[in-house]
Amino acid sequence: MEKQIAAKPMNLALDKERIRYLFANYGIIFVFALLCVVLSFASPYFLKEKNIVNVLRQTSINGLLSIGMTFVILTGGIDLSVGSILAFSAMVAASFSSATFSALGGHVYSPALAYSISLGAGLVLGLINGVFIAKWKVAPFVVTLGMLSMARGLTYIYNDGMPIPNIDPSFLPIGQGMFYAIPVPVLIFAVVFIIAWLILYRTRFGRYVYAVGGNEKSAKLSGVNTRLIFLCVYGICGLLAALGGLILTARTTAGLPQAGVNYELDAIAAVVIGGTSLNGGQGTLTGTLFGALIMGVINNGLDLLGVSSYFQQLIKGAIIVLAVLLDSFQKGGNKD
Repeated sequence: MEKQIAAKPMNLALDKERIRYLFANYGIIFVFALLCVVLSFASPYFLKEKNIVNVLRQTSINGLLSIGMTFVILTGGIDLSVGSILAFSAMVAASFSSATFSALGGHVYSPALAYSISLGAGLVLGLINGVFIAKWKVAPFVVTLGMLSMARGLTYIYNDGMPIPNIDPSFLPIGQGMFYAIPVPVLIFAVVFIIAWLILYRTRFGRYVYAVGGNEKSAKLSGVNTRLIFLCVYGICGLLAALGGLILTARTTAGLPQAGVNYELDAIAAVVIGGTSLNGGQGTLTGTLFGALIMGVINNGLDLLGVSSYFQQLIKGAIIVLAVLLDSFQKGGNKD
């Protein structure tokens, strides 16, 4: 009898541990599924094939930004400049793809040239962030906040604040094309996700990213070139922001200087909702994938329900705060 009484508390403790384990590892999937169920009842259009494709297409750009942001946040940093880098790269791509505009003073067009120069522009801006953070130890928040302003300024200077229209049709498939029944942006996002997953979990570089975020000093003492790691992760973030800019340019058929505003907030929200710690060293790309899907479903659901853009900003801000609060609870930050 005494053994049975003593066994009950132990079983309860095991159940709590099991629930905590399931929530920590699969909670994001449950939240995503619950959100889809709620929205399917709230709007008859949510589960329509056309709407699902639209959600996936919209999520692909934020997903690309979120993958780059995951690398950065895993090192304990943050990148506030991805939206501005996306916009600048988009304008550069548009300038080399428009029939009426060329930065070189005459029409010079080639899809490969436009893609390469645009991606190169994003990579360079990302590496500039990395140099300041890795070499001169300037706080990532300060550096990327400055880049947010500078890249946006460059975007407006590039064409005097005017959009660049008349994109060549051969440029558009990257944003509007279909590969069988799969939108090309979704396919690009899936390929980039797989490559990023392999880099993060199957290479020494990926292990070093986690090591630097977990304890930079220990990683340095263990022989890790921490400067190179910082440089690479911010370069990756800038490169993926530029890729998002290419897709957005093709979707809108124009280079828009105001593109990408607040995109950094959605990317950070997706990463944090996905369980990556803002302190670095902990998190997964799979969590980021579902975080990006949740942000995409929320944006789509709010549009379907007719919620105004002002309230949408309020709701997304609240989601970010809740996600950070949950992160704090999980790390024991609420003990006091």
